[in-house]
Amino acid sequence: MITSKNQFLSKLPDVRTTIFTTVGKLARQHRALDLSQGFPNFDPDPKLLDLVTQAMAGGHNQYAAMQGHYDLREVISNKIEKLHGAKYDPEKEITVTVGATQAIFTAITAFVHQGDEVIVPKPAYDCYEPAIELNGGVPVFLQLEQKDFKIDWDAFRSKITSKTRMVIINTPHNPSGRIFSREDMLQLQESLRNTNIILVSDEVYEHIVFDGQEHQSASRFEDLASRSFVCASFGKTFHVTGWKMGYCAAPSELMHEFRKTHQFNVFSVDHPVQRAMATYLEDEQHYLGLNAFYQQKRDFFLHRLTRSRFKFKPSQGTYFQLLDYSEITLEGDVQLAKRLTIDHGLASIPMSVFNVDQRDDKVLRFCFAKTEDTLERATDILNTL
Repeated sequence: MITSKNQFLSKLPDVRTTIFTTVGKLARQHRALDLSQGFPNFDPDPKLLDLVTQAMAGGHNQYAAMQGHYDLREVISNKIEKLHGAKYDPEKEITVTVGATQAIFTAITAFVHQGDEVIVPKPAYDCYEPAIELNGGVPVFLQLEQKDFKIDWDAFRSKITSKTRMVIINTPHNPSGRIFSREDMLQLQESLRNTNIILVSDEVYEHIVFDGQEHQSASRFEDLASRSFVCASFGKTFHVTGWKMGYCAAPSELMHEFRKTHQFNVFSVDHPVQRAMATYLEDEQHYLGLNAFYQQKRDFFLHRLTRSRFKFKPSQGTYFQLLDYSEITLEGDVQLAKRLTIDHGLASIPMSVFNVDQRDDKVLRFCFAKTEDTLERATDILNTL
């Protein structure tokens, strides 16, 4: 081991190992079923794998264009226009990224200055806050309402100040599984109208929405679209999270600044995968069929828990389901998640780690993007509690 003798101040002094790393390590140590991590345990479509192989064999192994392979940007533009009615210029307004996380980090880096405030509704995915702080920004948290995770829009507006530079939203929402309604998006639009505030809309679960509801993308709303970075993930959509492939759409003026940072951060993204995605996306059923695919998994998971002691409301979107254990035990969610992993062989994520001040509502998050066999074994364990 080499020990540094340099003296330095950490730019993220309060950041510790993420809950995902901690729980994942514990799950491996105890060989637990892992319903904590947000990724499928089944294979992607063989056709998509074949397309990547063909692209590599076809010689597409050098740098792609910095903005992304044009054919892929064009098919993304067509997809957004068909689903949401917004026309993004493939040349100037869409950039292919190393997953949505890089897109979000790049948007924050490009626009947040020292002392700028960024409003973040909580619970929230854990990549937002560190990116804000690394760039000298100040996260301003808004706790979503207990149980139903709705936004109090009066409380939201009270957070807006002359220093507010950006707002970050996530719909469908990880970790709650809630989707923003059309009314929510209209409230957000009116709240930001006549301001210079930028919106980062994390829409990685855009194609995983249940019970006949529609994903309300920021791109559907004219004023929101004019100030938004819409960030999405092919990894989530096509069961290939390890490929780290996503995209970002924004008005040309915003995207111009985004690309200044993007080109010196990653420059370009995996070329053969982009070629494969461009072809694969031409068949819209490859993504439009996801709603039914994952709803069947959600319903299977919940049906097997109907005689359990857990309380729940079916997830509206994403591939996460929250389970309320307040009628089973009063122990803290972090403690229960640890005990469930060690003693029962089932890993989950405690919700308190995502909340303002680690508020503990006695809720655990489970990922149901798993095979039926895995879900059967997991629910067998949960039904014993």
